[in-house]
Amino acid sequence: MKILIIRFSSIGDIVLTTPVIRCLRRKFPDAEIHFLTKQAFKGIVEHNPYLDKIHTLGDSFELMLHELKTEDYDHIIDLHHNLRTLRIKRFLKNVKASSFNKLNVEKFVYTNLKINTLPKKHIVDRYLETASSLGVEDDGQGLDYFIPTADVVNNKDIPVSHLHGYIAIAIGAALATKKMPLHKLKELCAAIDHPIILLGGKEDQVAAAAIASVDDIKIYNACGKFSLNESADLVRRSKILITHDTGLMHIAAALQKRVISVWGNTVPAFGMYPYYGKNSKQHFDIVEISKLWCRPCSKIGYDKCPKGHFKCMELIAVNEIVKLVNKRLLE
Repeated sequence: MKILIIRFSSIGDIVLTTPVIRCLRRKFPDAEIHFLTKQAFKGIVEHNPYLDKIHTLGDSFELMLHELKTEDYDHIIDLHHNLRTLRIKRFLKNVKASSFNKLNVEKFVYTNLKINTLPKKHIVDRYLETASSLGVEDDGQGLDYFIPTADVVNNKDIPVSHLHGYIAIAIGAALATKKMPLHKLKELCAAIDHPIILLGGKEDQVAAAAIASVDDIKIYNACGKFSLNESADLVRRSKILITHDTGLMHIAAALQKRVISVWGNTVPAFGMYPYYGKNSKQHFDIVEISKLWCRPCSKIGYDKCPKGHFKCMELIAVNEIVKLVNKRLLE
């Protein structure tokens, strides 16, 4: 049997597909399992031992279609389900396909009418249901994330003051309404009585420098200095990850790390909160303003609050996050 799994983006969504990959491999140990994603996200799955081949969405969509045609697949598991994946499935017309239901209507109703009709299921469980036609069952082991040896961070790249333990804080997010304002992050870092490493991309460097200025000994600014896999290794070595609704949140869950997730305009009810698997301890806390009339305002986010007040983040109590940090440190 030869199976193609499709998920183009993004970091967190791809990490959330890993139980499907692993459970497929356990169901079909002799099958050939391929994965199709964007070139930018290839590194998330290329070290997954349960996969045989990675295909990428490159410059030529037509060339990619013909490459997939030559593979002669028996089944497609479409976990992205958009117009491009529809085009792929039509081109590979004789291949059976199972497609993920993104529940876009339910999400529209929730964000616009504030009526929650979404199923009380994590997206991972719904991904697994998509593969259930092949007899795939959840093994309860949660997410996977494989860090290659070459991306393990050397001790000399971390301040000596942080080698005996630190709190990791992922300060970024795909959109502004999913992350705490700069002044809140500065307040949080000032209040935490523990070494801190700030994680993020190059786009977060300016904000991270401002946060680190609060205490440049306690706070190490790692934003833009490490690759995704290296940042994942820093998460692996941390005591706790404080994060927004981001890919690093899901990577931390895959690594069975304690997570404190802070939510702005998006909500855990979308089914994207930290996932550890039914056979693992649930090491996470949710921080959110749950009874705000305008929330959720989007299933993704905005560059700025559409109402202008940004109460979903401005009302977050920093001292409550600190209490959760101290509680988790005692575990």
